[in-house]
Amino acid sequence: MRISLTHYLIRCERQHGTDANLRLLIETVARAVKTIGHAVGKGALGGVLGSLSTTNVQGETQKKLDVIANEILVEANEWGGHLAAMASEEMDTPVGIPVAYPRGHYLLLFDPLDGSSNIDVNVSIGTIFSVLPAPAGTSEDEEAAFLQPGRNQVCAGYAVYGPQTVLVLTLGHGVVAFTLDRDTGSFVLTQENLQISADTREFAINMSNRRHWAAPVVRYIDECLAGKTGPRGKDFNMRWIASMVADVHRIMQRGGIFMYPWDQREPDKPGKLRLMYEANPMALLVEQAGGAATDGRQRILDIQPTRLHQRVSVILGSRNEVEYVTGLHAAAAAG
Repeated sequence: MRISLTHYLIRCERQHGTDANLRLLIETVARAVKTIGHAVGKGALGGVLGSLSTTNVQGETQKKLDVIANEILVEANEWGGHLAAMASEEMDTPVGIPVAYPRGHYLLLFDPLDGSSNIDVNVSIGTIFSVLPAPAGTSEDEEAAFLQPGRNQVCAGYAVYGPQTVLVLTLGHGVVAFTLDRDTGSFVLTQENLQISADTREFAINMSNRRHWAAPVVRYIDECLAGKTGPRGKDFNMRWIASMVADVHRIMQRGGIFMYPWDQREPDKPGKLRLMYEANPMALLVEQAGGAATDGRQRILDIQPTRLHQRVSVILGSRNEVEYVTGLHAAAAAG
């Protein structure tokens, strides 16, 4: 029997006590994902390619699809009664729920379109989202309410817009994947209990930044490149798509390690990726699949955020490799 997303979520209600309002929130996000996927699929035919003259809060030039995807997610989630507020990588401040609509007990954070540099060249991109509990008494646009460590997440997921539209999800009971049936418009369960192999021979990193990396990262990559004749005693392959969603999805399917480390170009920033919109949800998914995720020093899910758009160094994927790289950082810090 084919199991739909709704069927799976109701099963979670019965087996794990998942809140019905969380189920409805996830279904709303999934409907928004379908709409975004449809817009992505139109490409040039829909006039959605190219950049705008605007920048987001990080100072990055916005693509047309960045803005479209953001609007789709905001409009889909503002009226359902499941959220107290939401926040997006593309917006400076949180978005409160309009007074005309009921307010719920969850906070939604999202990167509406990850991998924007790939939009115009038809390479896989995606959406990342995270759900946190709203603290009691949260005002509708209070940034402090969002500043919770990633271990507090009640749900995390991402969608990949590629040859298939795939939705990968965790509610804290393992990781599952759904594939969009374009004939029926339904997400159908296609993988349960995804597991990341503890060992790997693949790494994903932007090698063009090597000259800017810290010594532990240089050492690790040099050891990988040395192959069988080096200290690791095995050959590695490099993969880099420049879309976190696509790179992490590959790791979910066949193992690997993804690294976006601190570098010397902006030494005052702890990393490039956003803790709340990218690192936390991906870290929860990876850990739920048996992998590990650190910033080189500590578990990402234990980091206490201080800013909504805080950045972080990311090392995640196959557990043994992540622990090895984290150990190199610890050894370097110890002198």
